[in-house]
Amino acid sequence: MAPMQVLVVLAIIGIVLPSAALAAEFIVGDASGWTTNFDYKAWARHKVFTVGDKLVFKYPVGKHNVFKVNGTGFHHCIIPPANEAFTSGNDTITLLTPGKKGYICGVGKHCAKLGMKLAIKVVLPHHHH
Repeated sequence: MAPMQVLVVLAIIGIVLPSAALAAEFIVGDASGWTTNFDYKAWARHKVFTVGDKLVFKYPVGKHNVFKVNGTGFHHCIIPPANEAFTSGNDTITLLTPGKKGYICGVGKHCAKLGMKLAIKVVLPHHHH
């Protein structure tokens, strides 16, 4: 009897929870967090980032920050205006649109010299039928 009830519950969960509930949360850099001299290109290489997912940048407050940048800003480490910085040390950024996204640290030469930059490609969720 129990297995049938479990299946019914799972079916209900499947109907009630839209695909957005499957959104993933990525701790940028995993245990290392958002830091200098870390290979973010390698970190992101095999991950799939989907619209609705969240990036969490963890770092000691005041030591780093996070800026969203375009391709040019990413390649040349162009720091946007300071009022656009995320500075909480636990910044959660929800990926709302598909496409390429770039994030850099705007402190000192962290982006230009120490590799503190992350580029990802965000894709639309696949709906399973």
